[in-house]
Amino acid sequence: MSSTPHEEPLSIKGRDQVLDSALRPTLWDEYMGQGHVKANIQILIQAARKRGDMPEHVLFYGPPGVGKTTLAHLVAITLDAPLKTTAGVAIERAGDLAAILTNLEPGTVLFIDEIHQLSTKIEELLYPALESGSLDIILGKGPSARTVELALPAFTLVGATTRMAQLSSPLRSRFGGGVYQLDFYSEDDLRAIISRSAEKLGMQLTPDVVERIASRSRATPRVANALLKRIRDFAQVHEKELTVEVCDEACRLFGIDPLGLTKDDRRYLETLQDGFKGGPAGVRALASAMHEDPDTLENVYEPYLLRLGFIERSSRGRLLTDKGKRYLLQS
Repeated sequence: MSSTPHEEPLSIKGRDQVLDSALRPTLWDEYMGQGHVKANIQILIQAARKRGDMPEHVLFYGPPGVGKTTLAHLVAITLDAPLKTTAGVAIERAGDLAAILTNLEPGTVLFIDEIHQLSTKIEELLYPALESGSLDIILGKGPSARTVELALPAFTLVGATTRMAQLSSPLRSRFGGGVYQLDFYSEDDLRAIISRSAEKLGMQLTPDVVERIASRSRATPRVANALLKRIRDFAQVHEKELTVEVCDEACRLFGIDPLGLTKDDRRYLETLQDGFKGGPAGVRALASAMHEDPDTLENVYEPYLLRLGFIERSSRGRLLTDKGKRYLLQS
């Protein structure tokens, strides 16, 4: 099957696609969904403030776009603390980690996105920083080398990952404040998010338009906000009132179907069906057939397809379900 260029008006591909800062919640009451996680984090912060301490380190995991970064921002805002953001892939050497940690202001919230990408060597350097607030630096080489312990300013680490299985057990155990799973959102929560974002954008939406956008948002706030803005642009350019019909027209142009699936999602399903007879197919073989990176399949396409019940993961590989086959027949 030939590869086609990506058209991803709403795709959550890449860490550079972050929620528009104008729409990011700045109050806990504005953060919709994930009620259990919110309640636990608020208790953690309140208890730490009563003791005059920084909260213990916390880890969030879940699919892209479900609010992990926003939670890190809310933790910093609640503490009235500086927020330092980085990514696991950016910390390659011991010096990278040392530069970050030694330059933190006291009371900083350090957010490391995709923390599973830290190497074992970097993880081992991070352990004393998380446990005792110190960093062990080796000076010199060979027999004359010596270890110097540097005291670090107090900080709270907020880690985030889309690949929990790739995070080592020793690192997970260092998050004394808890390890929290963020899941896909209900349509009720998505409707609330879309309504709030529309208000911030100066838009007046009818309930049926909100419903239409929510149903095509892949159960993900980031996608919901991206779709809202794209449909707004479509309506403005064509000088049309934003109605359900205009939503449908815009989504057809964007290549988004009523379930929120794009042509790239359908290409995944078609490749699994036509190229591998419905599976099982290993993720690397499937990625090769699609001319994609395996991480893209696992992080972008598969979470929502799994949620819809269109595919299954087994020890032998990916399988197209009967539900997925029916979808292809109908689409």
